[in-house]
Amino acid sequence: MQLQELDNQFSESSTELLLCVSCLNPSDSFHAYDEGKLICLAELYPSDFSIIEVVALKNQLSTYIIDMRTSEEFPFLRSIVDLAKHIALSVATATVERAFSAMKIIKHRLRSRMGDDWLNDCLVPYIEKDVFDLIPNEDVV
Repeated sequence: MQLQELDNQFSESSTELLLCVSCLNPSDSFHAYDEGKLICLAELYPSDFSIIEVVALKNQLSTYIIDMRTSEEFPFLRSIVDLAKHIALSVATATVERAFSAMKIIKHRLRSRMGDDWLNDCLVPYIEKDVFDLIPNEDVV
């Protein structure tokens, strides 16, 4: 009855998407993990995953599930939301660490009197150098 209600509420592609994403649920040591459905999920986005990337994904998924099941960081996760929060926190922490590393390079003992505004003006281009490399020097001047 629940499946029939689900079919009535969502299109076939939306239902397939939900079923594929549910394979990432970390509860019960990733019990719902299904490599085939996750590859199917990648195939639903052909503009984001080339054929070569989909083939490589199979090996990456095998490594992923082994890492997730043996890691000491993930057994406490009970839902996809918990997993997303944990991954987002890791990304946010890495971003902050990169900013502090950049700050150590920009503001060292010879420039220790640098004010906050000047430091910020120097840090942004340094941290976002990939973006700033795309801007011609003539445009900056």
